[in-house]
Amino acid sequence: MPATPPPPLLRRVPPGVWTAVTWCAGAALSFLLRLRLPGESEPTVYPGVLLYRWDGLTALALATALALTGSARLPRRPLGALGLLLAGSVIGSTALSVAEIPLLQFLAVDVAVCAIAATWPRRTGLIALAMSLGVLIGYAATRVLCGWPVGTSTELTVALTTVIAWLLGNSAHQAREHAERSRTQAAAQAVTAERLRIARELHDMVAHSIGIIALQAGAARRVIDTQPAGARDALDAIESASRETLSGLRRMLGALRQAAPVPGPATDVQGLGLADLDRLAANTTAAGVRVDVRRSGTPRPLPPEVDMSAYRIVQEAVTNVVRHAGAGACRVTIDHREDALSVEVVDGGRGPERDTGYGYGYGLLGMRERVGLLHGEFTAGPRPGGGFRVAARLPVATVPVAPVAAVAAVSGAAVSGAAVAR
Repeated sequence: MPATPPPPLLRRVPPGVWTAVTWCAGAALSFLLRLRLPGESEPTVYPGVLLYRWDGLTALALATALALTGSARLPRRPLGALGLLLAGSVIGSTALSVAEIPLLQFLAVDVAVCAIAATWPRRTGLIALAMSLGVLIGYAATRVLCGWPVGTSTELTVALTTVIAWLLGNSAHQAREHAERSRTQAAAQAVTAERLRIARELHDMVAHSIGIIALQAGAARRVIDTQPAGARDALDAIESASRETLSGLRRMLGALRQAAPVPGPATDVQGLGLADLDRLAANTTAAGVRVDVRRSGTPRPLPPEVDMSAYRIVQEAVTNVVRHAGAGACRVTIDHREDALSVEVVDGGRGPERDTGYGYGYGLLGMRERVGLLHGEFTAGPRPGGGFRVAARLPVATVPVAPVAAVAAVSGAAVSGAAVAR
């Protein structure tokens, strides 16, 4: 299988690197704002008393050390790392001799809050938001209690940026959870659809052959003493049907064991189609139930999924006639139309009134699923004059068949699920 492509370059940068870069950029810009740059008559912000003293520079160095340490611990201990970043922002603001925590000293905290909300559980993100807002409130309250001025408007702006950072991270977290749920649901649907496909194939492949074998075995048992030649012919038919079924099962299991993706819901590993209908009719007639095949319209090449589904529908309907109807004959009608292929199988037997398995088994369910995948129409039920009728209309125009993104890794589970479904 092809390797998963690497994520974009910016997505591969750890959150701790972003917080460290943000802190360093904010510290550098804080110094630049306190210098008279070219073209300016005076600095944008006048430097405080402590900025160029040893105690002020020591405080800034300590704040930077705390911020970088918190950035390194962010991937493993998010709340502890956020606490170090908050401590660094408070100490760095003290060294600047300002009345509030400036936005430049709090940007690294905002980045950390966004990363925590995006990658950790919702409860952890809410705690990170509460810690950040609590520090802002506590810093302002301390200055008020000490009788010092407070930059209330600036603090409100910084708090707003923190809330926005949490909202962005929480939105990213929800989007990732939704994508994960969608992938899980799609994988489950793919496995379920693949299990149903294999169940249909096994049912259609085995049920018809078992019905023929049962009829031939019964006939051989009745005539083995009086007509040894007839019994021998019946046993030959049983052997032929058994070998054909075993060969089909081997081909199906071989296809499932391949490394390539397994066939979709409308793909048959045996390549059967309406061209094999005469052989099906001959085998069934030899088993004791005459099959009259009638064709109308102008035959033309059919899409593989339509061709195979039409054959499987006829095969299952004929199998039901053999096993449940108690009829000596049935009629199969294939009508080639301009925009659709119509299939009809009718018999004059007793129908489901005397054997509920005919009307409510997996066979009719599988036929209905096949027609549904091709966006066709399907009906099955007793006939007013007696007997049973199965009819299907399969569009031959280009139709979107439900895709199944199943790979060989789920084939083993699909095979076991098919066995349970039968």
